[in-house]
Amino acid sequence: MMNVPVYRCKRGDTGLIYLAMKRFMDIVLSLIAIVISSPFMLFTAAAIKLYDKGSVFYRQTRLTKNGKEFKVIKFRSMIQDAEKDGVARLAKDGDDRITPVGKVIRMLRLDELPQLFNILKGDMSIVGPRPERPEIAAEYEKDMPEFALRLQVKAG
Repeated sequence: MMNVPVYRCKRGDTGLIYLAMKRFMDIVLSLIAIVISSPFMLFTAAAIKLYDKGSVFYRQTRLTKNGKEFKVIKFRSMIQDAEKDGVARLAKDGDDRITPVGKVIRMLRLDELPQLFNILKGDMSIVGPRPERPEIAAEYEKDMPEFALRLQVKAG
């Protein structure tokens, strides 16, 4: 008989006090971040609008806790209707769908700032796994079934 240590792993229960404090901190920190980043958001919105007169924001369906779908808000960094063909695909280096303004705001991560409003709304948290699109998550789960474990917590 071999002496091999075996660990039993199970999902821990989070208490109500922890969940309430986490939500409180998400609200406070997102409000502070919105106030501090508002000049950058205003400048980014103006740059996007001046470049091609299209919409400033981009909304996309993503997954959060327990597989719940929500609309993530980001600054638009690609051309209008970049996926009008209906095929979900990740952006890659040299992607011709990304606008010149989009390249800059992606490099500086300014396109992510509107997600602070998703946090304020309760769809996301300050800390959590990246929210993924349902179609892409399904593809990942085919090769990595444990990818679904990310949905045990709120996206961040």
